[in-house]
Amino acid sequence: MLNAEILREAEQRRLAWRCRRGMLEMDIVLQRFVNEHFSGLTLAEMEQLDALLELPDNVFWDLIQGVNPQAEMTQSGVILEKLRASRPTAEQETA
Repeated sequence: MLNAEILREAEQRRLAWRCRRGMLEMDIVLQRFVNEHFSGLTLAEMEQLDALLELPDNVFWDLIQGVNPQAEMTQSGVILEKLRASRPTAEQETA
């Protein structure tokens, strides 16, 4: 394995651990995100996710929900779209 691959895998493990949050809703979305999108993230997207993970849960949740469009202007649209795609649908919430 190349050093770059080893570093990438270490960064992915670190970020996956940081995706554990104190809010159930955030845990659900972030776990789905990790399962569905994580392996395909670029290094730039990992850096953007890392920055988002620095936010308090309520601010991060508002970004995912699209509640605060002002804050979105400073965040990565690509990573937010992938996170939003990981939200449960209405059918999944009632099941």
